[in-house]
Amino acid sequence: MDHEGARGTPDDDAPIAARPRDADRTRQEILAVAREEFAEHGLSGARVDAIAARTQTSKRMIYYYFGSKDGLYLEVLGQAYAGIRALERQLDLQSLSPSDAIRRMAEFTVDYHDAHPDFVRLVSIENIHHGRYIAQSEIIRNLNSTVIAMLGDILERGRAEGLFRADADPVDVHMLMSSLSFYRVSNRHTFGRLFDRDLTGEALKQRHKQMLADAVLGFLTTRTPTG
Repeated sequence: MDHEGARGTPDDDAPIAARPRDADRTRQEILAVAREEFAEHGLSGARVDAIAARTQTSKRMIYYYFGSKDGLYLEVLGQAYAGIRALERQLDLQSLSPSDAIRRMAEFTVDYHDAHPDFVRLVSIENIHHGRYIAQSEIIRNLNSTVIAMLGDILERGRAEGLFRADADPVDVHMLMSSLSFYRVSNRHTFGRLFDRDLTGEALKQRHKQMLADAVLGFLTTRTPTG
């Protein structure tokens, strides 16, 4: 761990600004800037000094709130996952038929990743570190169980109506939805240059949304045995 992973001390930093600050607002400002810093430079390359300068705080204050650079990174990662999970809960999937709920979730997943490339970069960075920070956080793991529960409910409703196959696993379905959505962003530059496709284009995104939803429903839909 580099020297920025250690706790700050009163001797090695500028004094904390004297003007009164709202603690929660300051904390959220630090997290917002830290998210940009980690997404751009990774965990190793991100600098607490740069985050402090951009938020007009100090390293001491950042360490006071988050304990260390690693602690700040873990908080950013948790907040990133919380963002997508919170919006998923607002989709009102219970009011839709099972097939429409699957389609809505697939379309949302593409849209969210497309609109939040920093989320994709943070997840990629955590994979570079073999997921060891997520492994330290039961909060993050519990947070992400909500999407599996939501998909499990949709699959159960679909099975009850004779629409979906009995052996469908909600984790597999989540992985299938995430894969294309993630790849479109994580590989947009290499894929775009290799195959002359603009993965940021709206028309192509709409086609991919339909393609993904059709693929998931194609896997889930119960087929009548033949012969």
